[in-house]
Amino acid sequence: MISRRKFVLGASAATLAANPGSALAHHINKNAGPGIAKKWTPQSVSYRSNYSAGTIVVDPRNHFLYLVLSSRKARRYGVGVGKAGLAFKGSATIKRKAVWPSWTPTQNMIRREPSKYAKYAGGVPGGPGNPLGARALYLYKGSRDTYYRIHGTTQPSSIGRSVSNGCIRMVNSHVIDLYERVPIGARVVVI
Repeated sequence: MISRRKFVLGASAATLAANPGSALAHHINKNAGPGIAKKWTPQSVSYRSNYSAGTIVVDPRNHFLYLVLSSRKARRYGVGVGKAGLAFKGSATIKRKAVWPSWTPTQNMIRREPSKYAKYAGGVPGGPGNPLGARALYLYKGSRDTYYRIHGTTQPSSIGRSVSNGCIRMVNSHVIDLYERVPIGARVVVI
């Protein structure tokens, strides 16, 4: 006769085996994950700048995002950035934030790579398999959406590389950390 405990554990294991994504739906591993070098993990660093505390400064050449804490300190995160010719430059404001955001490729993405993106033209619901990852910060110039985002990724190996369609991507646990620290209205400068 099977015990109740073995039955419950067996049923749980069978459910996870049939749908492994369900285990990830509401839990994000707090570490960077396998293959992420320590330099890409969030850390407090010396950072001299004239930017106000709370400003996000993205340095795409070196693949770092800085959340300015003071005129001499910042919280640094490793990021993946846009391929040559696709990256955002300049200043913007975060006007929207989303948890497990949905994603729809832009018309330009579909035009550039129809075989890759046309099938997603209707959008992809939020969740662990969504390219925007666990959180997204939406960049605006005035009242105009730039279609550039700071967001999580399903490809943590892209951190430290120039591979995206222009957005700034972060390890999911790192973008969750940034999301909690940054209010709507925060300034973003991509140098």
